[in-house]
Amino acid sequence: MGEQTKARDAEFQSFVIGCWPRLLRTAFLLSGEQHAAEDLVQSTLEQVYVAWRRVGSADNPEAYVRRVMINAHSRRHRRRLKELLSPRSDSDLAHDLPDPGDPIGRADNRGALLKALAQLPPRQRQAVVLRYWEDLTETQTAEAMGCSVGAVKSNAAKGIAKLRAVPGLAEMVTNGGRK
Repeated sequence: MGEQTKARDAEFQSFVIGCWPRLLRTAFLLSGEQHAAEDLVQSTLEQVYVAWRRVGSADNPEAYVRRVMINAHSRRHRRRLKELLSPRSDSDLAHDLPDPGDPIGRADNRGALLKALAQLPPRQRQAVVLRYWEDLTETQTAEAMGCSVGAVKSNAAKGIAKLRAVPGLAEMVTNGGRK
């Protein structure tokens, strides 16, 4: 193995170690299942590794990889999206991706929130996850989703409105999870 290949592999490995938790969290929020999320991240990273020379030199490699992952998720579930986005059991919703900086991850009623999120149409779900969980700007979200900023605003607003309409969910958020 040449020195350039070793250096590229080390750079890729460092990138994966640094962004794995965030990619896995995003994949879980998109797919609603632990194993599907792990598969999605793994297959995305396989695609990215092949093109790492180009991806690694991008202005924001993590945003590039996130876009590849979102596209892969959309392609994978286009026909069976409704079935696959619905959680199969309450145990799937209890999956815990540890991220101490994620206040939603520490919420007592995380399962209820994830269940409500799983009921959103795919584009609304993507917009809500990227804007509010990943804290991307509208422009970054539009780039990741491959759509206009207006479409992001519309999908995010509709998604948030649907989440607010879920009985008990709005009260949980405004009361900080206290009953």
